[in-house]
Amino acid sequence: MSGLWLLGGMRPDGVLTTIDVDTDYQRAAREAFTAAGIRSSRTRLISGRAMDVLPRMADGAYDLVLVDAEPSDVSDYVEQAVRMLRVGGVLAVTNTLWHDRVADPARRDESTVAMRELGKAVRADERLTSALLPTGTGLLAAVRRS
Repeated sequence: MSGLWLLGGMRPDGVLTTIDVDTDYQRAAREAFTAAGIRSSRTRLISGRAMDVLPRMADGAYDLVLVDAEPSDVSDYVEQAVRMLRVGGVLAVTNTLWHDRVADPARRDESTVAMRELGKAVRADERLTSALLPTGTGLLAAVRRS
């Protein structure tokens, strides 16, 4: 589970905040954290739709925002994530090569185009310095500059 990996790389006093509309995923995460001996004070699990929750989260307060979402939603989430990141914070977006289709200009389906456009928008955003890591399904990483 990615939450355990993220917690493993955080400072001992860091807090992992997750948002998921699926209560089964939230329960599984809570059980995994408990089984791993993670103190409940190190996790904050929020149930709800991301676009209902994200706008209420603090500006410039997060060291890392991981976006793992459907292509149709990803640009809205990234917009919120950049707002939430502190200077020096990292944005990470999964699946940015979208099944190896993004680099193929002949692929014009909605999901592929959405991920392709996201990459262009992040690269053009002067608040960010970005890199696309071509591992697995692709990971876009960007550091908040200003």
